[in-house]
Amino acid sequence: MIMNGLESLKIDLKGLKDEETSLDFILDEGYFEALDGADVKKGSLHVSVSIRKATGFFEFNFHTDGIVIIPCDRCLDDMELPVDTDNRLIVKLGSNYSEEDDIIVVPEDEGILDMAWFIYEFVALVIPIRHVHAPGKCNPAMTQALEELSADRSSDEESTQPIDPRWEKLKALNIKD
Repeated sequence: MIMNGLESLKIDLKGLKDEETSLDFILDEGYFEALDGADVKKGSLHVSVSIRKATGFFEFNFHTDGIVIIPCDRCLDDMELPVDTDNRLIVKLGSNYSEEDDIIVVPEDEGILDMAWFIYEFVALVIPIRHVHAPGKCNPAMTQALEELSADRSSDEESTQPIDPRWEKLKALNIKD
């Protein structure tokens, strides 16, 4: 099912049958825009959800694969990052909503689990802390500007700060080689 809104990601737990239920979703730009998360703004994901109803709880197994578009930390251009992750949630019905580790308690009078944010968090967890293009793939104009600014900054620091006399002696040794 292709995602047009977040409504299709809300699961009525009380309406689930006793056997296993499988659902498939294609999450596109509309999904990311509707969530308005800080980390990922674009992408295309295929999410398979397997729901097993057991005595006293529901076991949700998610498999998510596709790509997300995130800014490169070096050049700030968009870059594609592949996503392939498997996640699990245990959901119980209770009196109040709560989250502890991978156990979610949904109010029994509502009986609805909204999976939209959980899927987003699963994807955000696989994004590395530092994300940069492969070598040579960054925006060349931005790379050149960064190199020029780094060179200017280091030459300014050298000219304004007095050099420790011990380093001067070491430089003199290095020059004689």
